[in-house]
Amino acid sequence: MSKVSLSPLLASIRLTPNLPAQSWYLIAGVTLTTLNRPDDIAHLFQYAIDKDGGSAEKCLHIARRTREALIKAAAIGGLPKTINALLALKGATPKTLIDEPLGYSPTERPVEVYDIPTSKTLGRGQSFFDQIYGKLSKKVMEQMDRSGTEDLGITVRLMYGYILSNTNVLSAAESSFVLIAGLIPQDVSVRSYSFNYSTLLGLTSPRR
Repeated sequence: MSKVSLSPLLASIRLTPNLPAQSWYLIAGVTLTTLNRPDDIAHLFQYAIDKDGGSAEKCLHIARRTREALIKAAAIGGLPKTINALLALKGATPKTLIDEPLGYSPTERPVEVYDIPTSKTLGRGQSFFDQIYGKLSKKVMEQMDRSGTEDLGITVRLMYGYILSNTNVLSAAESSFVLIAGLIPQDVSVRSYSFNYSTLLGLTSPRR
């Protein structure tokens, strides 16, 4: 999609009524990632910076939130698409807005992986899963465990524990919007019902 045709679409999403503040570029980024359009990510980022940046602090805020949305999109759209999108985003991001390896991590995931007990992180993930699926939570997880390999249930627990339930950059409600944005382009909106429901209820951030 050309910059000329993409800009009106981004403007429309940005001005959509009732969206949480600063969520429009997260939704757009995850949708483009799910559709495997990494080349459009650079234009989206520049558009977001032009419209909502204004200061170095705000630009860094946008960059980190966009990266986190794309990381969480891997749970819905697949890791290869997220890799393509993040590399395209890095190519369009000034060095001052990039978090280098072994430096400060706004998500604190390295700490969670190496220093926090696994049981604590997985417990947080289970709480987030329970919030999203509500009364269906136990049934859905049992389906995962009995899918023919319980490794599916383990994969879901790891994804929710270490990726989706981390709310240091994106809130629980924003993460829910990210999941919805990744589901809809894939025509799996039936599965998105619980995410919509939780968002409307004002999903609260799980504690670490």
